[in-house]
Amino acid sequence: MKKEEFTKWKEATKQEIENKIFELKKRLYELRNQLILGQLKNYSQIKEIKKDIARLKTILREKELGVKNEKKTD
Repeated sequence: MKKEEFTKWKEATKQEIENKIFELKKRLYELRNQLILGQLKNYSQIKEIKKDIARLKTILREKELGVKNEKKTD
């Protein structure tokens, strides 16, 4: 994913982000199977998907902490 796409995900709901993470994990599983079978041509896809998952999880965590911080200040 490009940086512009991640700015879009910052405004997305928690459910939408979780769904995207699920899709990426599914894709990562498929790529790993292709790697085992010797069918995978572009190994860098695995690395990129892992990074995308980590970025989305970071956005989720920021949202959680933001909600908790707002409650503490009330």
